[in-house]
Amino acid sequence: MTGAAGIGHNRGPDLDGETAWRRYAWGQARAALLPTLPIEVLRLRVRRAAELGLPYRTYAGVRAATGRDVIGFLFSSNALHLLRAGQPLPPDHVTRLTGLVGADRVALMHGALPAPPGPLPLDAIVAAPRFTDTWPAMRDRVAAILRDRRHPADGYLVVGETAFERTWAEAGRTAGFLTGARYFSGADQRP
Repeated sequence: MTGAAGIGHNRGPDLDGETAWRRYAWGQARAALLPTLPIEVLRLRVRRAAELGLPYRTYAGVRAATGRDVIGFLFSSNALHLLRAGQPLPPDHVTRLTGLVGADRVALMHGALPAPPGPLPLDAIVAAPRFTDTWPAMRDRVAAILRDRRHPADGYLVVGETAFERTWAEAGRTAGFLTGARYFSGADQRP
């Protein structure tokens, strides 16, 4: 290996001529790195994905990317369809949130929007990062929320609706982002 990549690069085989053997060797090395899960472990993970209300593909993608289980969700007020003061949580959202097993459920409310009326299937309601926050302020806000929850950031998924809410996942170094529409409908989406 010569050139700028040098020793230790990890960009795969060169794609210039005479690469059949290198491509084969690279594919074999990558396949050897992928674990073959025992069927019992696979069944446990399928069950856990169902408990979280996630399609297995989404759950497996998070597990592969972070190396850990999903332990919580940060739901934006947009994803929860809480857009006006006094607005109740939609009944299908209540059902979905109530069905979550073994996961922290945190609502991030925009602006001065008060908590919705009545008992909620949420573990906490906190103020979301503001639209005027700088990147460091947003990062610090999400980190503080997760620090208060006493769980690692990469165990949480952000569920939101806007590009701004997607940045919470990036700034907070969470496991990923799902749209509320996809999460609450149960449709598959990779984080």
